Amino acid sequence: MKRLLSLVFACVVATPTFADSALPDPARLKLASANVLVLDAAADRQIYAKAADEVTPIASVTKLMTAMVVLDSQQSMDEVLDVDMDDFDYLKNSSSRLRMGTQLSRREMLRLALMSSENRAASSLARHYPGGKSAFVTAMNFKAASLGLTHTHYEDPTGLSPENVSTASDLAKLVQAAAEYPLIREFTTTPSHLVEIQPTGRTLGFNNSNALVKKSDWDITLQKTGYIREAGKCVVMLVNIASKPFVIVLLDSLGKYTRIADAQRVKHWLETGESVAMVPVKAVRAVKARATSRAHHRNRGALHARLVNTSSKQK
Repeated sequence: MKRLLSLVFACVVATPTFADSALPDPARLKLASANVLVLDAAADRQIYAKAADEVTPIASVTKLMTAMVVLDSQQSMDEVLDVDMDDFDYLKNSSSRLRMGTQLSRREMLRLALMSSENRAASSLARHYPGGKSAFVTAMNFKAASLGLTHTHYEDPTGLSPENVSTASDLAKLVQAAAEYPLIREFTTTPSHLVEIQPTGRTLGFNNSNALVKKSDWDITLQKTGYIREAGKCVVMLVNIASKPFVIVLLDSLGKYTRIADAQRVKHWLETGESVAMVPVKAVRAVKARATSRAHHRNRGALHARLVNTSSKQK
């Protein structure tokens, strides 16, 4: 991570609005997201946490791990992949603009999976992995274990499954690991992209799932959003604020705009030391999501022990 930071921030003069010895008071920051971690990435120091070690579904934040496994495989980025029935979402019945028979290069599939959170693109990437989806998911869990993500588990490459779980603390590590990959940094922060769909030759425009990448007052190095009902609205980011790099993890946010509002609150707090007042909202959270979180917290220990043992044996 230090190598990446020196590369990305070499031209930035470190002139934060606050001294390292006088970081903003965490008590002043009020956020609506259920699970939060704010990390000073340069110092690898946690400066704000809220239920950061609670296991919870992570939705499409999953796709950061999907991208790392794809890139680690070193398969040709120019190879043409297709979309077939196995890539359709029969769990959540989510929509997609990539129709049956769509053909795109692995590079374009990865771009759409990261930038626009395209589920069929992510599924196609996994299906074309050596050994297919089952081998791909195994590789995802092996990679998680190798990164020390001890409370993280994956069941599918898209994040549509609520069985894909993690913690804010683990996801901060995931963000830093993913930021070592130039294509992941590029694709997650691309505001919009035109792609020519084969075999029809039709051109489709896709937008980033995170509106903040288009904001001139945000300097985002890497980001990923996510949403399923069990996970709530989620976003993770590596971002420069007050001339310093921070990892921000916001999980299970209430309402359509809360994760973005919480991100704005974190940014304002880091810049000024003050908190922006929250508009009161009903504290209504998905009971199923909380139950899922607690169940995974109890049951995944044995699974991760097996993953760690497998990792040790394969070294």
